[in-house]
Amino acid sequence: MSDPVWDPLHLPSQLGKTFVVTGGNAGIGYFTSEQLAGAGARVIVASRSAEKTAVALASIRSRVPGPELEHVRLDLTSLASVRSAAAAIRELGPIDGLVNNAGLVISPRRRTLTEDGLEILVGGNALGHFALTAQVFPALAPGGRVVGLGSMSTRMVRLDPSDLMSERTYRPFRAYAFSKHAVHGFAFELDRRLRSAGDSRRSLLAHPGFALSALADPRPDVTDQAPGRRFAEKALFTLVGQGKDRGAWPSVRAMTDPNAESGTFFGPSRLLLTGIPAPLAPVTSSASPEFGAHLWALAEEKTGVEFRIPDPPVVEPVET
Repeated sequence: MSDPVWDPLHLPSQLGKTFVVTGGNAGIGYFTSEQLAGAGARVIVASRSAEKTAVALASIRSRVPGPELEHVRLDLTSLASVRSAAAAIRELGPIDGLVNNAGLVISPRRRTLTEDGLEILVGGNALGHFALTAQVFPALAPGGRVVGLGSMSTRMVRLDPSDLMSERTYRPFRAYAFSKHAVHGFAFELDRRLRSAGDSRRSLLAHPGFALSALADPRPDVTDQAPGRRFAEKALFTLVGQGKDRGAWPSVRAMTDPNAESGTFFGPSRLLLTGIPAPLAPVTSSASPEFGAHLWALAEEKTGVEFRIPDPPVVEPVET
């Protein structure tokens, strides 16, 4: 089990390790990248905008002495972009961890499709990460970790696996919650398959709590908001929310806690909203083996990417 005593301000050294953070140029992903780099890791930021990423990397460099930083272009709503990004990451590997952080948060008012014909929330937030993980997996070092970014929305919206892509009914928040149910289902099913194969790599899940930019330690040009919005968020949510810098803590713990077991779900310890990250119980429906198997098959079908966990090599006894 994970050590219940965890200090997010004094992380264990990650010197010599390489981590990939999707969406690592903004929001929670930015702070995840900054904190991992601050612990000594080489960080590969996988994100769409080269311009915004350059600003984010400059911000990290202004706060972390001599960080090793890379950028790979990634658009999770394009399977062609995912393939290209995965190839680039493999070239930069081996890697010690993949933080599947990026995703759409604001849902379209009407059902929208990716260029590959997938509902955009499930397609980008979940299936894009499934395809990326599958194609990056050969570069993940023994003992390496995959961390998914979950959400409290899974506690608010009941899962309907038969309409995961919102083909019968589309409601914006429902579709977002379904995408996060899929993120949860993938993380737990990957854990089961790794364990079954005797693989030393680990799959974990994290959720950031109620994390807002206005409550975060400012990063010029990275966390900037309109003054009115920043004032309103601070006035309304200071007592129940936390900054996105703290919202990164569960993902960072999942990636760096040496005692964190595969299948652990980390989130804020105070009412699931704020505080030091601690292990949590997931929603039963999206953590179930039945949903995991259903999701895995659906993901392979919709992305055209087969994801097989290889069995460990058979070691023949040595004759003496």
